[in-house]
Amino acid sequence: MHDKSFPPIADAHARVLILGSLPGQVSLQRQQYYAQPQNAFWKIMGRLFGAGPELAYAERAQRLVQNGIALWDVCASAHRPGSLDAAIVHSSVVPNDLGAFIASHPGISLICFNGGKAAELYRRFVLPGLPDTGRAIRHETLPSTSPAHAAMPFEEKLMRWAAVLQN
Repeated sequence: MHDKSFPPIADAHARVLILGSLPGQVSLQRQQYYAQPQNAFWKIMGRLFGAGPELAYAERAQRLVQNGIALWDVCASAHRPGSLDAAIVHSSVVPNDLGAFIASHPGISLICFNGGKAAELYRRFVLPGLPDTGRAIRHETLPSTSPAHAAMPFEEKLMRWAAVLQN
């Protein structure tokens, strides 16, 4: 069985695209990006853009859009037992059509990866098929907000995300 990604959260004015790898099991059950309560994504978005976990999901998503942030995943689908990125079976990965997304969102000047696995999957499955304009977009790999990446304290993750997203 393949886990499937959600549609992107974005509007035509997006400037920054944040890419995860593939939604985890709690996110899939709730049909929401980063629904695992221990995931720091919405806490970080709350501090940076007022899109914190205390808001309803639709309102959080709208705050990101209002701030020029688009949110999606590298994988449209993949086989992954459990929720750990390390368990994604590479031979099963079907990437999202990020080339078409980037072409239809010409204001995107930065792609941020939520963790190293998203960056690795992008380099392997998406980047080779992008036109030169897509390849030229600046990329930043940020610390994973996953609870599996607990070695880095929240405040350090927040500082690293803020340094990139508030420029």
